[in-house]
Formats: sequence, structure tokens, C-alpha cells
Amino acid sequence: MSAESFRPACALGDLAEDTPHRVEIDGTPVAVVRTEGEVFAVNDICSHANVSLSEGEVDNCQIECWLHGSSFDLRTGKPSGPPATRPIPTYPVKIEGEGPAATVLVSLTQES
Repeated sequence: MSAESFRPACALGDLAEDTPHRVEIDGTPVAVVRTEGEVFAVNDICSHANVSLSEGEVDNCQIECWLHGSSFDLRTGKPSGPPATRPIPTYPVKIEGEGPAATVLVSLTQES
């Protein structure tokens, strides 16, 4: 994956622990999440109900859809159970710099 495919999403300091942060990258809605010492990026739209996942909660490396309660693994995009049955796209993340001013970069090249 080339460095050119990574786009700035936000500053690391913009990410509160376990709180999804919605950004748009090249017209694609993305939920960026800092949890368990890592930063993850997934497509922000629930595969079941077409609503924003960044409005839901994060727990145990899962992001929950606020509408029907489906949860998705932030590492793989796989749903943990009904009503969602299809995974959501996950995206590679890189951090450039140090501290809160570090830039979170996301590539829309799917990992899963």
C-alpha cells in the first residue's frame, strides 16, 4: 500500500478514549476510534440499518450501532450478532508525529 493512499483524518488529540470520531475522507464517512492503546478506522455506516456508527458506543474493541444494538469488531469489521450479518469495511491507520498533535492517517484501501 503506497503512502499516497493515506489521507489525514484528524489529530491524535481529537480522539477521546472509547469515543468514536466521525470524519469524511474523499467523500467516505469514517469512524476513527482510539481504544485499548490503538487507533482504528471503520466505515461509519452500519451494514444493517444505514445509520452512523460514530453515534454509538465503544466497548471491548467493539463499536455498537445505536439504533438496533449490533456491534462490530474494530479490528475485523465482523458483526458480533444479529441483526447485522454483514461486516463493515475496516481501514489501515498510521500515526505521524508525537503527542496530541500527531496526525492520524487513514487509507480507504480495505483491510477486511
